[in-house]
Amino acid sequence: MAELTVGDFTEADEPFALFSAWFAEAEKNEATDPNAMALATTDKEGMPNVRMVLLKAADPAGFVFYSNSESDKGVELAANMKAAAVFHWKSLRRQIRIRGPVENVGIAEADAYFRSRPLQSRIGAWASRQSRPLESRFALEMAVAKYAAKFAFGEVPRPPYWTGYRIQPLAMEFWSDGAFRLHDRIRFHRESLAARWRRERLFP
Repeated sequence: MAELTVGDFTEADEPFALFSAWFAEAEKNEATDPNAMALATTDKEGMPNVRMVLLKAADPAGFVFYSNSESDKGVELAANMKAAAVFHWKSLRRQIRIRGPVENVGIAEADAYFRSRPLQSRIGAWASRQSRPLESRFALEMAVAKYAAKFAFGEVPRPPYWTGYRIQPLAMEFWSDGAFRLHDRIRFHRESLAARWRRERLFP
């Protein structure tokens, strides 16, 4: 694997080229889910919550993931449309942190991604009342069977509560492991989504 360090991008004016390069390396080297990221949100009392989700799209507009809007994360985002996330690629000894406001993706974008999912995943989105108490595994299996029968003929539509979220980063930090814990860190940050990125190195 060719070494690609933060230092190679010290002249970059924005962070997305660096993200794309690192993500491409992760896709080649991470055995499972290179698009996994830890997503942090807060509830209305300010209590933080974190879980793993899968990145489904990334470009200069932001980082997209999908979820049931009635889940814990959906309820928390409805109360506070801000989030932070971190990618950790152990095989590469690298991580990327992002944070910023969140917006819902458009209806057409959500519909298109939902249609691309495997059939059983689309049915599962209808059957699962995500984050809420479940009487038994059998109850979940019965719900899956119910919706499989309901949508046996024809298209499985996107549930109204299932949508996508886009983190629009105001800060992105790139971390590359260094010997003796002298890690390489560079942070891009901006005051608003319309502002230019600023770049700075950080002590390990």
